[in-house]
Amino acid sequence: MLGFIGVFGSLALLIYLTVRGVNVLIAAPFAALIAAVFSGITLFPQLAAEGSPNLLTSYMNGFTGFIGSWWLMFLAGAIFGKVMEDSGAADSVSKWIVEKIGVKYAALSVVIACAVLTYGGVSLFIVAFSVFPMALSLFKQADIPRRFIPATLALGSVTFTMTSAGSPEIQNWIPITFLKTTPYAGWEVSLVVAIFMATLGFWWLKRMISKAIARGERFVAKEFDKIGESSNHPLPNPLLSMTPLLVVLGFSFIFHERLGTSALIIALIGGILTTYLVSFKYMKDRKKAIADGGLGAVIAIANTAAIVGFGGVVKETPAFLAAVDFMTHIPGSPLVGGALAVAVLAGLTGSSSGGQAIALPLIAPHYLDVGVDPEALHRVVAISSGSLDTLPHSGYVVTTIHSIAQESYKGAYPAFGALTVIIPLLGSILAIILFSIF
Repeated sequence: MLGFIGVFGSLALLIYLTVRGVNVLIAAPFAALIAAVFSGITLFPQLAAEGSPNLLTSYMNGFTGFIGSWWLMFLAGAIFGKVMEDSGAADSVSKWIVEKIGVKYAALSVVIACAVLTYGGVSLFIVAFSVFPMALSLFKQADIPRRFIPATLALGSVTFTMTSAGSPEIQNWIPITFLKTTPYAGWEVSLVVAIFMATLGFWWLKRMISKAIARGERFVAKEFDKIGESSNHPLPNPLLSMTPLLVVLGFSFIFHERLGTSALIIALIGGILTTYLVSFKYMKDRKKAIADGGLGAVIAIANTAAIVGFGGVVKETPAFLAAVDFMTHIPGSPLVGGALAVAVLAGLTGSSSGGQAIALPLIAPHYLDVGVDPEALHRVVAISSGSLDTLPHSGYVVTTIHSIAQESYKGAYPAFGALTVIIPLLGSILAIILFSIF
């Protein structure tokens, strides 16, 4: 019981600290310390009995292991996002989509712009930064309450696109290593679930917005909003700007069978080179874009690895091992246990990729041994990882609500949580039902 208190108490502390603005590189090790103390885990390897876990080794194995496995993917993805941003290609694509759909469908325009960029392989954080200025302008013109912008950005980025079959986002590629599948695993069910999540999510978003407007809420600009301040820097042709996105998807398809997860590196490098070819003259600072991409990759992977390190300590606790044993022996479809295990780990780590990286080495061998369809497990794991990962301590949540939109959690998170936690949970349930039937 003390161990369970330590595990969930440390998670609550981690959420509290991140919401209060404490850097996750500090908050995560501190929360791991609390979990270790309550679970009776020795702090240092020199004091641990042979074969017994210790805080320092468990934390750093999780931290460095994640970086060792995924650094090049993060680096290539961050640089691709930055060159798309620097060349104006990301802005060109999103602006073209917004202009075609119009102010009347402001929220839908933002969702589609985010979805296209995300499914094209642009980093989730870059998508949010790129589309936010246009979302701000559209929401003002449509007089939609500003606090719904983060939820709208998230709906298009981290729900039906991030974990769908064929997506070049890392959340769709991690299961390949453990299940020997392809990024298109379970694509038929994935398509149905994606349509379900997009439709239900947008209906719910519109309903929340309509209720807020009926209560008298309107768009209220903040003093630092730069609405209507367009840059004189020309943008490349939007159709040409989509070419790098298509190259990423195409290379992923061509090379995934031979190279597995390494195909993502080739695909993203292809996207970077294509961006230079089609948008070279529009780039404002080519060297800085690459440097900023590298720095962004360091920050992104360090933040994720810090949380994975926390999860590395948690998974050594008796409470966690008991929880995994319980989840993997739930009566009925084994996919239920897999979905629960990954969702809970994603929640503990505040990261869908981090949750997968910790859970899959533990659960994949067990489920494959009992004959679970690896393609079904891949898709269920991917979708469920995108649910509890957006609890308030998630790096994406903090960045989108605080850093980009500069909204309060009280105003922005209820809608954000509804669309990024509840909708993917329902999508996971639907996926399990469909795989069980067919």
